[in-house]
Formats: sequence, C-alpha cells, structure tokens
Amino acid sequence: MNKPLLKRFLAASVFFVLGVMSLPACLFHRHRHEDLATQVNPGDQPDKILYEKATNEIRRGRYDVGRLTLQTLINTYPDSEFLAKAKLAIADSYYNEGGVSGLTQAEAEYRDFITFFPTAPEAPEAQFRVGMAHFRLMGKADRDQTEAKLAEAELKEFLLRYPDNPLMPRVKARLRQVQEVLGQGNYQIASFYFSKGVMPAARSRFQEIVERYPNFSQGDSALWYLAQSLERMRNSKAAAPYYARIVTEHPLSNRVPDAKERLTALHQPIPRPTKAILARAQADAVRRRRKDPLAKLGGMMSSSPDTSATLHGPVRIGGPAPGEVEVAKAPTPSSAGTTVVAQPVGESSLNAGTPIDPKSGSSAQSQDKNSPKDQETSVSSTGSNSSETTPTKKKKGRRSLFKRLVKPF
Repeated sequence: MNKPLLKRFLAASVFFVLGVMSLPACLFHRHRHEDLATQVNPGDQPDKILYEKATNEIRRGRYDVGRLTLQTLINTYPDSEFLAKAKLAIADSYYNEGGVSGLTQAEAEYRDFITFFPTAPEAPEAQFRVGMAHFRLMGKADRDQTEAKLAEAELKEFLLRYPDNPLMPRVKARLRQVQEVLGQGNYQIASFYFSKGVMPAARSRFQEIVERYPNFSQGDSALWYLAQSLERMRNSKAAAPYYARIVTEHPLSNRVPDAKERLTALHQPIPRPTKAILARAQADAVRRRRKDPLAKLGGMMSSSPDTSATLHGPVRIGGPAPGEVEVAKAPTPSSAGTTVVAQPVGESSLNAGTPIDPKSGSSAQSQDKNSPKDQETSVSSTGSNSSETTPTKKKKGRRSLFKRLVKPF
C-alpha cells in the first residue's frame, strides 16, 4: 500500500474513533437537557401536551413563552378539561414573576378565574392571592396606603366567602399585618393633630384606630390619646370607657396606672382584665423583641413596611366601624346606605391616599369598585336633574370627538 493511501486510511480511522467516542456524550447531553413536555405519547391529547409544555416553560422562568402557549390552549380548545388549570397557571406566572406590572396583571387574572370558575377548588387560593398581590405592593406606613386598604378589603372578602377554608389562619395573619401598617399610618397622623391641638381631627383618627384595628401594637396609646382628646373637648363622660379599655384590653401596658388614676378622678369603677386577655398579653410580651441597631438601619433602608410588632388576637371581619358610619352619614342622611356600599369593606372613611377625579370630585377607586347596579342606585338617589344631564354630557363628548377626527381632513 502506498503512503498517500495509508495516510488517508489512518486519518479516516482517527475521525471514526473520535466520532464513536463523542456519541455517548452527545446522547447524555441531549438526555440531560431534553424537554420532558416534548415527549409526545401516542395516547396524549393535544391540549394536555400544550399544558405540560407551558408549565414546563414557566418552571424554567420563561414566563412569556409559557403564557403564550397557555393562551393558545385556551383559544384552540375552549372545552378542554385543562381550561381552568391553564387560566390559573397564567395568573400564577404573573404572581411569581412579581414586580408592579406582574402583580397588577396577576390580580386581574385571579379575578377572572374566580368569575369564570367560582366553584373550583382553587377559587379560595385565587382570592387569597388577590389580597397578597396588594400585600406585596404595600409601602411603608408613612406612604400612600391605597394598596394596604385594598389588601385589607380582599383579605376580609376571603374571610366572608370561605370561613371554613384551611387557608384561614394564613389569611388572618396577613390581615393583622396589613392592619398594623394601616394603624401605624393613622397613628402618625393622629399624633400630629394632637400635638398641634386640633382635637376633633385627632379624636377622629384615634377613634378609627381603636375601632377598626384591634390588634394594633400601639392600641393602648391610641386609647389613651383618644380619651385625652375627649377630655380636652370637655367630654369627660365619653372618655371614661376608653380609660377602662386600657385596663381590660392592655393589662401589661405602662399606661394602666395613668388610666386607673383618671378613672378614679372621674369617679368611675376600675375594671379587671379577664384571664384570657391577660394570657394573650403575656404571650405577646414574650414574642416581642427589641431590634438591634443593624435591624433598625435595615428597616430604614428597606421600602417594605415593618410588621414585626404585629400582635395576635381577634380579627374584625364585619362592616365599617361606628366612626366610619357616622362620617358616611354626615353629608346626606338619605344616601348614607349608598355611600357605605360604594366603599370596599375595611377601607378608611376619609379615603386618604385615594386619587380624586377632578371632573366629578369622587374617588376613582370607589368608581371602579361600584357594580352597574350600585351606579344605577347612586344616580337615581341624586334626583332627576342629574339623570337628565347625563345624556347631554355624552352627546357633547361624542361631538367633540367627531370634530377632532374630522378637523384634519
């Protein structure tokens, strides 16, 4: 055999051996990174294949691809058994992605799921995550409290709809944290009014804290300043019950001696706390820990609210507090029921931090929450003049829009 042929034979042999040696590695690499959802079995349904492929993409963090696949499943197979799961998976993908846009979209998707599948076993968890979407968007107590109020309303909605659900303890714990943040914000405002001597405003804020946030960590101070505000407004008779509540509801507070002294001065009996309340106060005192300087510095640098001081206790689930009903009835007694219905459950009657529509003068949030039935009720309660002016406004807006479209031509 001549030398050129020998060289070609040796080169071909070397390439063949290298190819055989690299073949198992290629097979292992392909098996390692193989998409399990692409393994199509002859008996699998096409909607099931799409669902498995989409969920696999979402698990890997490719949210856009997974949502597009799920949307294809929903549009192509409207009668599929995976329709509810696909709808919920889209909402979960936005929730897990996070961020302002992701959580906002997640809330909308969860609401759609509850609307279309109200009896599904996942409906309670969807309602819980609607509240948690607002919970994750909450700011500090001294910032805008819109998200905190919405979180409170949605978590209370869960307690009303699903009282026997296993998620109840988690929902109550989150609701206490939300109310702690709301209580902190109102307490700062009320303390400012009290320091400036504006007693009616301070009394209103402290009243709201006392009646609506029973687990607020500074509830004893809120009761004390509420009673002090009433005394400075020359209403000592109304202040006595709040001094008594300091003794009965906060037996380990450092304001108990002062409260007893004021009750004695007002010739009122001094009550005693129950054993259950005393045990709960002792448990809260054990759990409460002082923060080290580094933890305080980290809390100041963080944008999330501080809920470490949240206490354990009963959660208010019912309607608005007595102070809120009085404020709602103040403008027009005949339309008091409409005003209360328009506000979400658990939202502040003063509506602090809610954007106001400059044209109508009402809050945009209450307009979004109103159902068509409530809107009809509010229109009819204002009288016939407002109902007659509504069509005129619509025609005016249409004409101006028509003029804008025709003008360039």
